Amino acid sequence: MDATTETFEQDVIQRSHELPVVVDFWAAWCGPCRMLGPAIEQEAAKREGKLALVKVDVDAESEIAGRYGVQSIPTVAVFRNGEAVTGFVGAYPAATIGKFFDELLEKELPAAAA
Repeated sequence: MDATTETFEQDVIQRSHELPVVVDFWAAWCGPCRMLGPAIEQEAAKREGKLALVKVDVDAESEIAGRYGVQSIPTVAVFRNGEAVTGFVGAYPAATIGKFFDELLEKELPAAAA
């Protein structure tokens, strides 16, 4: 799902109260972004229902990128309960992203059980 300035509040902030929302800040001209995109989408799809993936084009949505201090792309930020809580900068292989997601979801288990 692509988020815009108009939809970011609902797609990311509000939804992050239900489950972790992973935001991929990217741009079409960014080679590493084009490498990260398919890997992060594949790994998020494997965890559908446990986390949500939202993509933000920093060229089209510079206000959102500025609000969250995105200076390098690709930047991935994880939102939980309305706040950016973790993330990473750079393109990583699918296995590394999968491990990052699994560790993120392991931290969620106590909250889900409570």
